[in-house]
Amino acid sequence: MKLLLRAFAFIHAIMALLFAAAALALVAIAARTGWLALSEGFTGEAAQQVIEAIGLLAAGVVALQIAQTVAEEEVVREAQVSAPTRVRRFLSRFFVVLIVAMAIEALVATFKAIHEQPAQLVYAAAITIATGVLLAAWGLFIRLNTAAEELEPEAMAEAKREDNKLG
Repeated sequence: MKLLLRAFAFIHAIMALLFAAAALALVAIAARTGWLALSEGFTGEAAQQVIEAIGLLAAGVVALQIAQTVAEEEVVREAQVSAPTRVRRFLSRFFVVLIVAMAIEALVATFKAIHEQPAQLVYAAAITIATGVLLAAWGLFIRLNTAAEELEPEAMAEAKREDNKLG
């Protein structure tokens, strides 16, 4: 069984590396997009390209945070995400980044739609609504999960000890 768990940790490490590589690629593309936009001068079209670069950076942040979360939780800690504390911490890290990225993407989509295709505002609004729904669902999850965590105070103490090891 230990061999199987080590294999899973190795696979998670590869996945974390791939997410990190994707994040770096997105950052590089965003930098190039922003540089090209600025080289065209300070125009409305350049502003749109900079906004597009911001969207790419947001996606890069999501990919990098996923890489970090997977590396810390599955490779370094070798944690089994089953206890309520672990589930809340894992999902909270993911949702923070996802919600921020979706909010940025909603802004990018709104700016692009306003200037290029007003009919696309419906899709920008859908992203904004989905972001709000995710935020509300995450809040509800935390609220309901808190009661479950109170049943396992030792799991919270163990998670805090592991945080100190990583810090």
